[in-house]
Amino acid sequence: MSSVVAPEKPAANTMGPKEVELVLVKEQNGVQFTSSTLVVSSGAGPGAGPVAVPPQTDPSGVAERETWGKKIDFLLSVIGFAVDLANVWRFPYLCYKNGGGAFLVPYMFFMVIAGMPLFYMELALGQYNREGAAGVWKICPIFKGVGYTVILISLYVGFYYNVIISWALFYLFSSFTSELPWVHCNNSWNSPNCSDWAHNSSVNDSHKATPAQEYFERGVLHIQDSGGIGDLGKPRWQLTSCLAVVIVLLYFSLWKGVKTSGKVVWITATMPYLVLTVLLFRGVTLPGAMDGIKAYLSVDFLRLCDAQASLTVEEGALVGMVLVWIEAATQICFSLGVGFGVLIAFSSYNKFSNNCYRDAIITSSINSLTSFFSGFVVFSFLGYMSQKHNVALDKVARDGAGLVFVIYPEAIATLPGSSVWAVIFFIMLLTLGIDSAMGGMESVITGLIDEFKCLHKHRELFTLFIVVSTFLISLFCVTNGGMYVFTLLDHFAAGTSILFGVLIEAIGIAWFYGVDRFSDDIEEMIGHRPGLYWRLCWKFVSPCFLLFMVVVSFATFNPPSYGSYTFPTWANMVGWCLAISSMTMVPLYAIYKLCSLPGKFCDRLAYAITPETEHHLVDNGEVRRFTQQHWLAV
Repeated sequence: MSSVVAPEKPAANTMGPKEVELVLVKEQNGVQFTSSTLVVSSGAGPGAGPVAVPPQTDPSGVAERETWGKKIDFLLSVIGFAVDLANVWRFPYLCYKNGGGAFLVPYMFFMVIAGMPLFYMELALGQYNREGAAGVWKICPIFKGVGYTVILISLYVGFYYNVIISWALFYLFSSFTSELPWVHCNNSWNSPNCSDWAHNSSVNDSHKATPAQEYFERGVLHIQDSGGIGDLGKPRWQLTSCLAVVIVLLYFSLWKGVKTSGKVVWITATMPYLVLTVLLFRGVTLPGAMDGIKAYLSVDFLRLCDAQASLTVEEGALVGMVLVWIEAATQICFSLGVGFGVLIAFSSYNKFSNNCYRDAIITSSINSLTSFFSGFVVFSFLGYMSQKHNVALDKVARDGAGLVFVIYPEAIATLPGSSVWAVIFFIMLLTLGIDSAMGGMESVITGLIDEFKCLHKHRELFTLFIVVSTFLISLFCVTNGGMYVFTLLDHFAAGTSILFGVLIEAIGIAWFYGVDRFSDDIEEMIGHRPGLYWRLCWKFVSPCFLLFMVVVSFATFNPPSYGSYTFPTWANMVGWCLAISSMTMVPLYAIYKLCSLPGKFCDRLAYAITPETEHHLVDNGEVRRFTQQHWLAV
């Protein structure tokens, strides 16, 4: 512990000189704290000793905000959150489907004009204001509703994301056997339609299913015992037990805040890279692996404008090109993790002078490079599967849960020492999922604790309440018909609503708070203002991009389905209610704020759109947001 004593100018009404003692606790259990003590002399004489005044706290008695123990803790936490299962099961398939290397053109374009600027914006917003997703909106109180929007979205995602981790844990336990259970069709859960690849001459037959596919759907999910989303059945004890283990891991990773989560990510954020590297070295040695990698990387610009059936060549090419670019834009929106409040929460624990600009470039680049790198791993095994079973690559290539819980386990099962490789693979899935789930929960916990200060002293109990509540809702996803609930949540919880949330966030910061004021804040933290490029992106490019994505999301909406099952109308209505429940936080809070403030409407509006630190200016009739200069500033 070290202390520095800096003299302060005596005030006119003081009896003697004052000193402010700044005490820096460099590290305590891996967390850094700062505190200050006002030291006032006990008398006027030169020999008078100092009298220490207790450390200053806010009215709620909350201590100074903790910070990350080490810079690397923060970076690993952000990388661990952003790099999740979608990097393995989504990006490689999209790249292959949409022209291989050519797909990188729209992907990198949207990364530069929207992904990185929004990522940078959220890191800077949280670091400067040192609050969670709701508390940061003291910069423009009328927009606090968007903070509750992203908190709700993170909570909704937790309802089903933890279930994916529990599937990976179930597979991990099932891999500790001499023969993997998804190899043959002679198990109790198999149906007469089960057929090994080697004995299945018509793998395209919709009535046929491979052992791995039946193991996932019938052995793990037991979906055959459900008639649909209206017939869920009871939670299955095996998956419920795995889900409970996941919840316990999450709780003990989060209960002490960044002092625990910052250490957990040293394992969960680095393990996937180690496993991916090991799997790549194994994958490239398999027959057919290079054919898969070539298919992944082959540059086919014609795929960027594939013609659509039932249209003329010109019309089809235009529609196909638009769809490919939309898929690239959608991947950028969701892969970086903006809009969940996680980046705001994590950066709020940074030191004030931390270089958030450098962090944004590093972490967003690592996320994209990880997606690209994982494609080599995935397609080396897909190429092997294609050659081994003598089928076209597009017959085995798929995305989503089908890739990591059906195709990849099936490929691993054919290798010598398959159980060992299966254990390694599912440990990777487990670590990929855990740190992303930790980020989502931290967004909820930090956002609400910072908003309701009384919860600060009871973080452990509040964290327990959040994770147990999540567990209870998630039980619907581990029933016989749980896959239908999972699909519904996945389709509605964080689709259009998160795009809407980020759009309002961008408008609130760049237009109402002011991109020039936001740039001043960043200069105060890192010593220099963002360049013109970043300011233009924040004010014009990113909001336009997000508005386009919201419109496209509504225009191209398709009802959810699972295989041949179509969801009933009431289920779609429930899904839309879920999506709308988070989006309505924005207008509802804005109405509440305007109604709760005193005075005429113009006065209430002035207070609602002015930072809380500038309300004294509004009292004097100075409302910067009512001037043309504010709206034109860049």
